[in-house]
Amino acid sequence: MFKSKVVLFFSIIMLTWVSVAQAYIGLCCAHCGGNMPLNIMGGGIPEPKEFRFKLSQMIMEMGPLRDGTNDISNEEISGPANGNTYPALPTDMQMYMTMIGAAYSFSDDFAVMGMASYIENTMHMNIRNGNDFTMTSGGVGDVTLLGKYRAYKNDNLVPTKQVSVLFGLSLPSGSINKKFSNHTNDLFNGSLLPYKMQLGSGTVDPIIGLTYQGSRDPFWWGFNTQLEAHIYDNEQGYSRADELRYDLYAMKQVHDKVVVHAQLNGWYEGKFSDEANDGKFLGAGRNGLLSTGGLISPLYDPDNYGGHKLHFGLGVQFQPIPLHIMELTASVPIHQNLNGPQLADNWMVQFTYYAEVPTKNSRRYKGFNPPKSLGF
Repeated sequence: MFKSKVVLFFSIIMLTWVSVAQAYIGLCCAHCGGNMPLNIMGGGIPEPKEFRFKLSQMIMEMGPLRDGTNDISNEEISGPANGNTYPALPTDMQMYMTMIGAAYSFSDDFAVMGMASYIENTMHMNIRNGNDFTMTSGGVGDVTLLGKYRAYKNDNLVPTKQVSVLFGLSLPSGSINKKFSNHTNDLFNGSLLPYKMQLGSGTVDPIIGLTYQGSRDPFWWGFNTQLEAHIYDNEQGYSRADELRYDLYAMKQVHDKVVVHAQLNGWYEGKFSDEANDGKFLGAGRNGLLSTGGLISPLYDPDNYGGHKLHFGLGVQFQPIPLHIMELTASVPIHQNLNGPQLADNWMVQFTYYAEVPTKNSRRYKGFNPPKSLGF
């Protein structure tokens, strides 16, 4: 299944390339593209009256279990469902996320953006009685709609300093009602999967953010921060905690068509507000599917979510043809203090294909030639 999605992913890229490659020529503008890593959500403002499209594939590996800043072995907490030990424990998890994004700029300072995703989760479980199995879930994730306003710049076309405000909503298109379908104990099939295997928050969540960008040929650097608030309970009777993300990055153009970059990506989240209704009233995630039974896995405990993570990442951008960029970014955690026991991050890789499409009202479409000092 994953191989077929990879083939589809690159087929879409090739079709996009063929359809627009000959229509426009020019360099990426100072507002967008090469001056921010493409894996940072909300990056860049396209030239006025232009579209921007991004197609990304992210692969993430998680495991082993961690509590606070210390890794813990499954043997340490394996046992009866009594709140301190659990009969079912995760060993590792893989997440595959395909993201499609689009943006349009109404002016030099204001753009709207949207992003949708498709997620596949695979988690391997170690069962105390020896009947290990794999949990899976997949489907559409939450949709994000954003506006970005450039509040300050020291030059309209080629700014070396600029500050932008980000605002928008995350919409609950991702399911929070995914159920077991392949448990080795048929008793649990049809019951609710744990939070980690669900595909969204189940709520409409406001997003605010602030971005600073600076440049001095051949360098770019910046800081980005975003807060996603979860302000009410979803239909399962819980809310995710507020999430704060922050990114610091530095980039250097090493060739006419190549930019390299380094990043620090931070994320902070509190604990979830409550147990899901299916657990409280139907016994999902509890011993014998009884609402009075002990939790069979730490995955069902809302206190075992959130914490602080900091990743270090390296990436490279390449311009295959004008107005197109390919980017590969890889990151690993350098600090994790988790509300455990929960699976720690292990590594993440993301490939992104980016294309700018000027309309007939764009100054670049009319023959405007940006200066070479812009890079690509």
